[in-house]
Amino acid sequence: MVLVTIVLNQTDCFEALLHELTLHGFTGATILESTGMARSLSQEDEISFTSAFRLFLNPEREKSKTILMVTEDEKVHAISKIVNDVTGGLDKPDSGIIFAVPVTYMEGLSH
Repeated sequence: MVLVTIVLNQTDCFEALLHELTLHGFTGATILESTGMARSLSQEDEISFTSAFRLFLNPEREKSKTILMVTEDEKVHAISKIVNDVTGGLDKPDSGIIFAVPVTYMEGLSH
């Protein structure tokens, strides 16, 4: 088992992503509102050039969506494909990230 974490910066794709995940049998995710480090730093008095530049390029986006899913190892690539298809590719700047880490213990989730 792995914990798949999807940080979706393109929040306009959020509903479509949830729909596609559900269509492919992926349910039971936990969804969190999140804020990136650059956004948090920009809200402080001292703002770095990098933070300011990112805000200049995308001033509207204040929040991201973080999706957490526990699933079988072999399903990670299918989830990644869905995320990339819906977003147009995570290789684009500021689109988001996906990663998976091993889960050594889990309780309370039925299949």
